[in-house]
Amino acid sequence: MRFENAQEGFILINKPAGITSHDVVDKLREITRIKKIGHAGTLDPFATGLLILGIGREFTKKLSIFQKKDKEYIATLRLGAESDTFDKEGKIVEKKVKKIPERKEIEEVLKNFLGEIEQIPPAFSAKKIKGKKLYELARRGIKVKPKPQKVKIYEISILEYEFPYLKIKVKCSSGTYIRSLANDIGKKLGCGAYIEELIRTKIGEFSVEKAIELSKLTPQNWKSFLFKV
Repeated sequence: MRFENAQEGFILINKPAGITSHDVVDKLREITRIKKIGHAGTLDPFATGLLILGIGREFTKKLSIFQKKDKEYIATLRLGAESDTFDKEGKIVEKKVKKIPERKEIEEVLKNFLGEIEQIPPAFSAKKIKGKKLYELARRGIKVKPKPQKVKIYEISILEYEFPYLKIKVKCSSGTYIRSLANDIGKKLGCGAYIEELIRTKIGEFSVEKAIELSKLTPQNWKSFLFKV
């Protein structure tokens, strides 16, 4: 529900590629002149899509209501290679593909990931171990093997496929790492895979279609995009 003459509330932002989720927070602080701003659910710098932000003390405290909601993503996987970060930003290692996977074969592999599964978070992620973020440890050359965590995949389907690119839609529980999912799909197919492009399209009932482009937000119009739940 949107409301007028508000100084605080939630706002839906369509995050562009190439910036961090915290960069979005900094940009909103600059636009709104409000310091107390936070976000619910980090997106990797290369990823785009829905980011929900809370503006003001009351609404940053309430961001937890979004963090446990289910998510929806559209991911483009690059088959035939692997990455140490499980995405295009990492060190890419090409693999010899003896046989290009057929669409039916991929569909069968994807069925293995439906329901409750265990996945290991990427080494380069914000997941914390003993108070330290994994990516901080990885950059320092400290190898840590994170414990597998249980997540749920409600839907996974092929949108487009032309080797080496596979575009899929995934509906999943909070805490699911799509990069880990892509890496695991690549291993099941025997050809390797990493994320080339990632878009978060939904958080619970909130859709990226209702989000404002960050570049279109100004000191004059930002209040008109606030809402509360």
